[in-house]
Amino acid sequence: MITWIQNAVIKWLQHKKPLPSTPLSDFQRIRHEVRPCDVILVEGRSRVSDVIKMVTQSSWSHAALYIGRIHDIEDPLLKDSLRQHYIGPPETQLIIESELGMGTVVRPLKVYELEHLRVCRPRDLGYRDSQDILRYAIGRLGTGYDVRQIFDLLRFFFPWFIMPRRWRSTLFSRNPGTSTHTVCSTMVAEAFGNAGFPILPLVKRVEHDQIKLYMRNPKLCVPSDFDYSPYFNIIKYPFLDLQDYAMQRLSPWDGSAGLSDEERDLYVDTDPVTRGASGGVETITDEDDEVATREAATERAEP
Repeated sequence: MITWIQNAVIKWLQHKKPLPSTPLSDFQRIRHEVRPCDVILVEGRSRVSDVIKMVTQSSWSHAALYIGRIHDIEDPLLKDSLRQHYIGPPETQLIIESELGMGTVVRPLKVYELEHLRVCRPRDLGYRDSQDILRYAIGRLGTGYDVRQIFDLLRFFFPWFIMPRRWRSTLFSRNPGTSTHTVCSTMVAEAFGNAGFPILPLVKRVEHDQIKLYMRNPKLCVPSDFDYSPYFNIIKYPFLDLQDYAMQRLSPWDGSAGLSDEERDLYVDTDPVTRGASGGVETITDEDDEVATREAATERAEP
């Protein structure tokens, strides 16, 4: 009975909103520019994504680790371990992620082709560190997804002292790293922590003007931390790149496509034809402005 309820809740949380008609990211450029150990942020469309967005106050709800192609991995042991979890063409670009309902899995990068993505690239990451990160992530394949942690994070919105003890967070009740379950950003944070690479560490000044870093609890890591981290370069590949135009005002703001009623509440239609046809804001021409100026001057001149 409990398993049936849990599966029903997971299925409900997995429900996704439809894809936008036009993506915000140029997937083809991402596919050609991405490198192993890049963190791929995804603006999710599921209900659990909405929970994460609400908790983190960010549009990024999912993080995946890009590992490259199978033949890009030099360690033969890592290759063999990866092949146990992925059967497919060796030239396929792969990511490792922790997904609700699936656990920690390896999947083609192409599954996010139509999503809004951002690439976070670790700065000055050495080869040995990159191999440690890949080794840890591949070693986590097959572990389950910690649904409880989503609700643990959500409960941080409420003052702990007014909540019944049985409702309080269990986030710190276990030693980080001993749990057999994980969530998307926790797995990626643990992989970088395994290599000693910082994300959002605590920086403390010690004696003789020295600096010491303290790694953050990886269970507290959320996808937006990679976006905020000063140790990651943020790379954006918009679907429409303004570099293709000489000036920003040459961008295709004009066109015959109109806005729906829902879109009209969020966006401004700059085309006077479609704006007038859809009952939008009245267009004020230069001539109308000049007439209004003359009338205002006449009113001021009257005694």
